[in-house]
Formats: sequence, C-alpha cells, structure tokens
Amino acid sequence: MTPPGGPLLDGADHRLLLDLLSLPTAGPLEGGTAPGAIRSAQRLYAQAADRAGMRVVHHAPPDPGWLDRPGVPAVVRRAAEADPGFLAAQPSLLLRLGPGLPRSRTVMFNVHLDTVAGDEPVRFAGARFHGRGAVDAKGPAVALLAGIRAAVAARPELGRCVGVLVQAVAGEEGGAMGTYGTRPLLADGHYGRLNVFCEPTGMRSLPRSTASMTARITVDGEDAIDDRPEAGHNASVLLGHLAQHLGHRLDGAVPGTRVCVAGLHTGELHNRVYGRGTLLLNLSYGHEEHGRRLADALTEALREGLAGFTERFARTAAFARTAKDAEALVQLRWDKRDLPALHDSDPWAEALLAGAGAEQAPAADPGFTCDALWASGLPGAFTTVIGPGSLDANHAHAQGEFIDLDDLEEFARVVARLLGAFADRPAPPLPSGEDLCQKGGTTA
Repeated sequence: MTPPGGPLLDGADHRLLLDLLSLPTAGPLEGGTAPGAIRSAQRLYAQAADRAGMRVVHHAPPDPGWLDRPGVPAVVRRAAEADPGFLAAQPSLLLRLGPGLPRSRTVMFNVHLDTVAGDEPVRFAGARFHGRGAVDAKGPAVALLAGIRAAVAARPELGRCVGVLVQAVAGEEGGAMGTYGTRPLLADGHYGRLNVFCEPTGMRSLPRSTASMTARITVDGEDAIDDRPEAGHNASVLLGHLAQHLGHRLDGAVPGTRVCVAGLHTGELHNRVYGRGTLLLNLSYGHEEHGRRLADALTEALREGLAGFTERFARTAAFARTAKDAEALVQLRWDKRDLPALHDSDPWAEALLAGAGAEQAPAADPGFTCDALWASGLPGAFTTVIGPGSLDANHAHAQGEFIDLDDLEEFARVVARLLGAFADRPAPPLPSGEDLCQKGGTTA
C-alpha cells in the first residue's frame, strides 16, 4: 500500500520544525551556550512521535566510561574534563514503535538534533524553511516522523510484526563523531536489519560513510621582537611552508582519500615573531586501510617538508635559526584517528530502497563523514545514508541554510514506502533462524 496522495507533513509538523529550529542546539564543542536546548528539542520530538504511536524507551546521556574508549577525539576528552556537565547536557533519545522485535524485523532510523554554531533567522514562507539545522538535520527529523505516521496509518501491522526504532542523538557535530551519542546506542544493540541515517544525500541511498583523522602539527619554539626576528623561531614561516608542502604532497597520494588543510594559527600581532603555533589537517577515507596508508603518507611528507625547509632557509638572515632547529621544534600528534568507515552492500536492501524511491548513489560518490561510520560491521544488518537536500546546495554548516517543503514531503514518502516494502519483503533468513514475528525478540 502506498502513502495517500495528499501532503504527509501537516501544520503540526510545520510548527514542530519551526520550534526545533528556534532552539539553539549547537553543542558545547561548537561553542553552544544553551546546555538545556538539546534535551528540550528531544522532548518536543518525543511528544510529536507519540502521534505515530512511538514511545520513549531511553532518554539519557551515556556512561562516562564511553569517553575512555579508543577512537574518542581529543577535543571531546578535553571538553569533558573541563566541564563536569558535558555529557549530562547531551543525552540521546531512543523511540520505539511497538514491542521489542527480532533484528530481522526491525528498521532503525538515526537523526541528530544538534547543529553547528551560527545564528540563522528562522522563517517559513510556505515553501521553504530557513534556520540552523533546516537541512542538517532537523528538517529530515520532522519529515521522518511524518513518514512513519503515514506508514502506520496504511499498515496496521507496523509495530506488531515490524519494529521501528528512531535514534535522535546529540554529539554528531563539532568533531564529536558520534562517540557518545550514536556509538553507545549501537553497541547496546539498538539497531535493525535495515538502518537509515538521515543526512542530506539528494534522496539517494548512500551505503557509505567516510571516517576522518585530525593531525595536529605543532611548533614549540621561542618568540622574538620584530626588530630582531633572527633571534627567535618563526613558527608562521615554518608552518606556512609545511601547509603548502603537505597540501601539495598529500593531494591524491592515496586514491579515495581527501585532505583538508584546515586551521593554521600562530598569532595576531604585527610586532613580534611567534615561536609557537599549530597546523591542523583533516584527512578523510572510505576504507580503514586507506586511512592507515594516508597516515603513513603524512608522516613521510612531514619528514620531507622539514628537510626541504631546512635546505631552503638555512642561509637566510631572518630564518636560519628556525631552519637549524626545525626538526626538533615540530611534533605530530593525532587528535583522532583509527575510526571505522562504513562501506556496505546488500542486494535485498538495495532493491528495497530503490523500490521505495531511493536509488543507490553512483559508486564514484565517496559519501561524507557522519555517525553512520559506527554501523560498520554490524552483524546481520545493512546501513545506508538517505535524506532530502544537499550539504552544499542547501548551505549546511554555512550562512543561509534552508530546506524546501517539497523535499521534506519526498523524504517522508520514501520513509513510508520503505517501511511498507520492509513489511512485504522479509529479509533473507539469518543464520540464527529467528522467527520473523517472534515476540520479545533479540534486539532493540
């Protein structure tokens, strides 16, 4: 049964999205200053989910021990050490339709309600929503509920022989990488045979999620007055040289990877030489092996860059001391690395998604980094990323973020059709041989 022909998002959905957009849910890693906003947004979302018959089964932050796990970015650990309320202000919400069912009969949707920083005027003129999080990802979150609601109206068996989970998490943005939001929920078994992470993909099914490493290159030298620049170590010149060298040397060094030469900071005053500074590089990859090769390539390129700097500047008047000491001054540290990358495949699930209106993205599309990376290797499960709009065209993380109502409607219809198709076309049996409609199940 297909969804009805009229709009799936009604006035209550419009108001919910505007209310969510009005809540400043930028997390602490983004400089957020409203520690109760995420919890308030999740409560609003849970109240709206009640219209589809969903209930709250979990709404709490993770155990602090999750921050001691491998793969937690250094920025997360530092923030938690500085603020005892860091985790308490960023709970995760888990909603369920019906009782716990076997994984083979469960679909899980994941959406994040935290945003990047930056105030964006909230408005809706009848066809387009504007505001921080409109496309990434509060708009998709609201459309998801509309799609589930339509599916339940058309298919009464949903919630009886088909289970639906919704994870509405914090800790996706700001470099948190899902380490204290999505990761603990998946580790606790809250996922299904089919898992959909709601991110902007232009409504294509993207069963891939890159992971990223952050390399921190520091110079720890001595400052000098501008009248005697040769007396100190010039971190600005040294890091500037390394930024150019690494950007050129690592571009295309490992196929399927991307290198972003990000922040470079030494100082802001004109009348001194800064002897200390930092250069950050973000390195993304679609396969763990590619990530390891890229990390090795960075180490080698850094060695080459330092040797080149010493050779080039050894005989200069202002930078000879920096050239002489360069190798001893520079250190490479990793703020994060060794994270998993998602690269999934399942003919049954791919056919189901295509039939629901989410054609698979071209193989050449590497995807992007999102919480779906933690679904890599989940047993008996297929995971993909689908959502309305585009990260770039809809100005996610940028000024002027928006989402069109028509795109939200399309996403809601895909969700409704997907749930109906999942009910009609059971997944191939798992090795465990679990009953397709077993009560009390093994999951979620």
